[in-house]
Amino acid sequence: MSHEPPRLRVLLVDDQALFRRALASLVNAQLDMTVVGEGESGADALEKTRALRPDLIVMDVNMPGSDGVDGVRAIRAAGMDTKIVMLTVSEDDDDLFESIKAGANGYLLKNVRPEQLFDSLRGVMRGEAPIAPGIAGKLLDALRHGGVPARPANLTGAGAPDGEGGDAVLTRREAEILELVAEGLSNKEIAGRLTITEGTVKNHVHNALEKLHLSNRVQAAAFAVRQGYISREGGGGPR
Repeated sequence: MSHEPPRLRVLLVDDQALFRRALASLVNAQLDMTVVGEGESGADALEKTRALRPDLIVMDVNMPGSDGVDGVRAIRAAGMDTKIVMLTVSEDDDDLFESIKAGANGYLLKNVRPEQLFDSLRGVMRGEAPIAPGIAGKLLDALRHGGVPARPANLTGAGAPDGEGGDAVLTRREAEILELVAEGLSNKEIAGRLTITEGTVKNHVHNALEKLHLSNRVQAAAFAVRQGYISREGGGGPR
């Protein structure tokens, strides 16, 4: 009597139902994989991971409500070490960096060939960390240089009161969002301008405030004006 090896239990999380269903069909066609559940937000990812205990999660980054990075953070905060691979169209540096910092095990683009995707998923279960070839260089550069500095280049807090700025280094996206905060845009308006989720904007604002030792958006706007991110008349600051 022969015994088939257990299949890799996969949870798919993507807000695009058509893509999710198509991917599920491809996964289920693999002899060593099976889809055990689907979700459409980072919150779904946490809930279904708790309920289904998958071996692997394949998750999009940009989703409405709680995004993929939120989902990774929540799963790791809950103490679960389930393997997570981000599968996305986003080549944005910050989506990549934030996903990896949050605890994702890999970052692949949706234009990957199916056979390459499944080889990468199997590799993750062996302890590998697949990164899309076109964006792997960004991660290597960031590791070599300690992150992406914000404008101004060193952001040492010159001209800011004690307790503001310090040695903070913002990511490019944090600096971009700080500029839009200074222009008076709400999180919803910033999300629409940058084509990201409102939850992602909140995360970047929170991270920027922590790095700059600021308490709220008003302080952030004042700091952005002082540091030359934006002029007091509302025009763009130095680039």
